[in-house]
Amino acid sequence: MEQTELVKPETLDELIKTLHQIFQSDRINVEEVQNLMESYESKPHEWRKYAKFDQYRYTRNLVDEGNDKFNLMILCWGEGHGSSIHDHTNSHCFMKLLQGHLKETLFQWPDGKSQGDMVTKSQRVLQENKVAYINDSIGLHRVENVSHTECAVSLHLYSPPFETCQTFDQRTGHKNTVKMTFWSKHGERTPFVRTVFCCFLCKCVQTLDWNMETLLNLNNVEFLRQEQWKLSTQTFSQNGQEVGSL
Repeated sequence: MEQTELVKPETLDELIKTLHQIFQSDRINVEEVQNLMESYESKPHEWRKYAKFDQYRYTRNLVDEGNDKFNLMILCWGEGHGSSIHDHTNSHCFMKLLQGHLKETLFQWPDGKSQGDMVTKSQRVLQENKVAYINDSIGLHRVENVSHTECAVSLHLYSPPFETCQTFDQRTGHKNTVKMTFWSKHGERTPFVRTVFCCFLCKCVQTLDWNMETLLNLNNVEFLRQEQWKLSTQTFSQNGQEVGSL
């Protein structure tokens, strides 16, 4: 497969520009994207404006929409924050560590017959500036910042972009479809609605911040998942073999 002539990106903007060039093609080489992202050396002053943290959970912050071919985003992980076990909706996921360390646990897909815990395939700790890759044919994964003293920041590319994914209960393999939202877009907080309610257990007043994208799409999750395959006409290859299809 013919590859784009790559020059090491010195800045985040140069990285984004080269990614746009690569994804103009209908055939994407996984190693090419992985090597390009790894060659960019993290510079906090370049990505700090996108790095929005939340006290209670990790955040997804959109950086670039990739002409609808990919989404590039920065995920911010506070101390002890982690994702659920999840799939990638037939998308391709590249994850680069910009700061700190993240633990990735890879799981087998539940077969619907086995009882008990989901089967762990592997675990690894991702180091700063390294890039990991996963698609649904490789398995499911969970990502965690296991540090209780340091935050972590990662740069993610998803192609094609996806609106929903499936999360899994590690104890049973039971799955749920969830809507994906952004904490911020292009450095600006996404609109949210604050809902005040009375907790029926302790009678105290609680508040929840509902992202507007979530409110608008609560009833459309399964429809969006069914339509996801229409978003991409690109073929991905790794080591000369087509990858990504279950």
